[in-house]
Amino acid sequence: MDDNATDGSPTDGSGTLDEALERLHRTGPEFEGWLSNHGPMAVESLVRGGQAPRVHRWLDHYVRRLDVMPAPSAPIGADDWRSALGDPRRLADWIAYFERAVAERPWRDVLAEWWPRLLPGIAAGATHPVIRVGHAVRTLRTGEPTGPRLAELAHGLGYWAARHQPLGPLAALASAPDAAGALAAVPRVADQSGGIQGRLDQVTGLPAWAAEPVDPDTARDRLGELVAAAVGRYATHGHGNAVMLVHTATAPNAVRRVLPALPRALWPASLRAAWAASAAVTAAYAPAAAVRYVSAGNVDAQELLARAAAHGDDHAIKFADTAVDVGDAVALTAATRALTLIPPA
Repeated sequence: MDDNATDGSPTDGSGTLDEALERLHRTGPEFEGWLSNHGPMAVESLVRGGQAPRVHRWLDHYVRRLDVMPAPSAPIGADDWRSALGDPRRLADWIAYFERAVAERPWRDVLAEWWPRLLPGIAAGATHPVIRVGHAVRTLRTGEPTGPRLAELAHGLGYWAARHQPLGPLAALASAPDAAGALAAVPRVADQSGGIQGRLDQVTGLPAWAAEPVDPDTARDRLGELVAAAVGRYATHGHGNAVMLVHTATAPNAVRRVLPALPRALWPASLRAAWAASAAVTAAYAPAAAVRYVSAGNVDAQELLARAAAHGDDHAIKFADTAVDVGDAVALTAATRALTLIPPA
C-alpha cells in the first residue's frame, strides 16, 4: 500500500483537507435519519488522489444534503461507556468523548485502547464508521496531526461507538484456500428486498476463511489478499448493488490502513473482523449470477482518480481510491466499471 506521505506544504493539499474537515465537522455523521455522511472520507480520497482543487466545489454541492451535528445530552465517562455503546442517540456524546480523549492522550494510544472494543461491531452503520476511521488514520499516519485531523478521528470513532452492533452468532461454513474462492463460497441471503440490517440479520454462517490462528504478518498479508479479491470481484458482481458492494472492499481496506498504527497483537483479530464484514455484505447484496469480465484495457491510476472526481459520487471516489491501493489491472477495471454502474452525482 502506498502511503505517499505529505509534507504539509501548501501544494500537497493538506491545507485544503483541513479546511474541508473543519466544514464537515459542523455536520453530523448521518443525515435524513440514517444515511452516512461520506464527506470526510471522500475529501480525504480526493486530496490523496491529487484532486485537491476539486474538493471545495465538490463539498459545496455535497453539504447541502447534510444535517447539523446533533446536540449532546450527557457526557460519557471512563466508567459508564458500556451502557452507551451502540446507542445512536448518544452520537454527539460519543464524539465529544473521543475529542477529549485525543486532546489528552496520543491518538495511537486512544486507537489501540478502543480498536478491540469496537471491532466486534465492524458491520454497524453499513461499515461506514470503520471506513471513516480508516481514512482518518491514514491521514494521521502520513501527515501532521493537525487539529482537524485529530477531530476527524474522534468523529469516526464516536460514530462507530454510537452505531456499534455486532453480527449475530455465525456458523463456520466450508471455505476455500484463497480469498477469492472464499468470497465465491459466501451464500446469498434469501430475502434481498429490504435494507442492510434486515439482510444482515439473515446471515447465519460464513465461510471459515479467516478462522484459523495466524501470526501478525500473515494476517496483514491475508488482509491485502482479501481487499484485492473484493475489488476484483466487483468487476463481475457489482451489478448486484452497485453502491453497497463497494463496501466489501472499502471496509477491509480501511482495516488494512489502520494496521500500521496498531499493536501487532491486534492484527489477527482485525483480519477476522474485516473478513466478517466483507463476507456479510457480500451475502447481503451478491447477485444471482456474475457477468463476464471485460478488461478496461490499460487504465492509468491517476486518470482513474480524475475520472472518479469528475463523476462526483462519494462511493465511486472511495472505491477508486481503494482500487488504486490494489493497483493491478483487474482492480482498475473494477473501479472503471463502478463509474458506469453508480449514477454520477
